[in-house]
Amino acid sequence: MKKKQVLVACGTGIATSTIVNKAIEDLCKENNIECDIVQIKITEVGSYVDTADLLVTTTIVQNEYPFPVINARAFLTGIGLEEVKKEILEYLKN
Repeated sequence: MKKKQVLVACGTGIATSTIVNKAIEDLCKENNIECDIVQIKITEVGSYVDTADLLVTTTIVQNEYPFPVINARAFLTGIGLEEVKKEILEYLKN
């Protein structure tokens, strides 16, 4: 099975995406899932349409992409966090 590529994006590619990036790393480790996590600015997502399997973002997504987009604000607020983690795992396990 090929390694999944997960894009983690926020407005600047620095602050909130760092928090989410670490959380997804931990989630993958806990569930023995190997994936390639790429931390980027939301404006850079377009250059990954051919390689990415999933986009996890803390910002509003205006465009349509050929992969699922998961809102990751739960990693910042704690509200609905387990549901978001479950959703991410479902995509990564398939």
